Amino acid sequence: MHKPGRVPLHLATHAAALLARVIEGPPPADRQMEQYFRQHRKLGVRDRGFVAETVYGALRRLRLLRHVAGIDADYTALICVQLLRQGLSVRALEEARLADPAMLRALAERLRTLDMAALPLPIRADMPDWLVAELGRELDEGQILALATALNRAAPLDIRANTLKANREQLMARLAGEGIDMAPTPYSPVGLRRTDRAPLFGSPAFQDGWFEVQDEGSQLLALLVEPRRREMVADYCAGAGGKTLMLGAMMANTGMLYAFDIHARRLAEIRPRLARAGLDNVRVVALAGERDPLLSRLSGKMHRVLVDAPCSGTGTLRRNPDIKWRPVDLPEITAIQGRILARAATLVRPGGRLVYATCSLLRAENEDVVEAFLAENPSFRLLPVSEVLARQRVDLPMDGPMLRLYPHVHGTDGFFAAVLEHLPS
Repeated sequence: MHKPGRVPLHLATHAAALLARVIEGPPPADRQMEQYFRQHRKLGVRDRGFVAETVYGALRRLRLLRHVAGIDADYTALICVQLLRQGLSVRALEEARLADPAMLRALAERLRTLDMAALPLPIRADMPDWLVAELGRELDEGQILALATALNRAAPLDIRANTLKANREQLMARLAGEGIDMAPTPYSPVGLRRTDRAPLFGSPAFQDGWFEVQDEGSQLLALLVEPRRREMVADYCAGAGGKTLMLGAMMANTGMLYAFDIHARRLAEIRPRLARAGLDNVRVVALAGERDPLLSRLSGKMHRVLVDAPCSGTGTLRRNPDIKWRPVDLPEITAIQGRILARAATLVRPGGRLVYATCSLLRAENEDVVEAFLAENPSFRLLPVSEVLARQRVDLPMDGPMLRLYPHVHGTDGFFAAVLEHLPS
């Protein structure tokens, strides 16, 4: 165990090596970290926490670190700047023999004399130029900086009560009995939150299926679907099934709920979660693609369809800061989103509902996709999300008819949603 204010050389070296792996390797960062720590089992829990915290801090402020250290600086230099930002002294880094003392002193001096107000907006916001430009379509400079500040903080831990087994108050009381204090989320009537990221998977309440970990914004997306008992509902891009589980509970484990995705391995994660939650109204289907025969057989039969479309993930940067530094082909992503939305719409019966959602902050993936769809599909109309949420006991007024959630405003991850009704014939 290392003393506060000091850092052993091997921990700083591990941080530099892990930062290189995360940036240069395939995403996501948490999986890279998990693999790295499995390969270095001699690192204790406290040491792993120090390394992970340092790397996540570097990923959040990577553009600033590169500005201070130099655009061509190696990962050791970047970690040195991050450790200085974390409050370690030059003396501590010199004692760790992490880098040449003259370089360490130069980095510390650059950091000390840095005039943040004089820097270009992308460096102050710690974002790539393209992302700042896209955000500028909706936000002014002050709003972008406020958003960036929120995105550069660790996200809280939100959970959702499984209403098949307990309401929020019962869950909160049980967790308190287990020594876990949580507070109600501001908007979702079934959500609880704690500010630290301590894992809850060992909790007896979790093992008994009383709750699932789910960001409050994600909970609000499921509430927009408003599924009823005995309906036919589809979660079109179900992934690992977080919203599927909530929809099944809202349906009181009745009717038929389809969990669709083209990634069979991700869908496999749903099955143990369904068993723990006590849900048996869900049919898990790995689609062969947009032309899967099952989609044709279900055409026009669904009361509700949720499309949480694959996207840039820019709304999740609190949890996945490495996303900022990976190339994004926005035209390709939006083309895929348009195709997915159009195909999912064919499942919706007249009078039924289609909810299009993303965890993106970008208008190109959100309003632009919905507006293009509505222009080509006059049989669908937009419903105001505030009215839908009010029926679900959620007081969340919006400036327009679509849902926009921002970390710096709502405390959730960044989410977008539009509620579309298929007009009766």
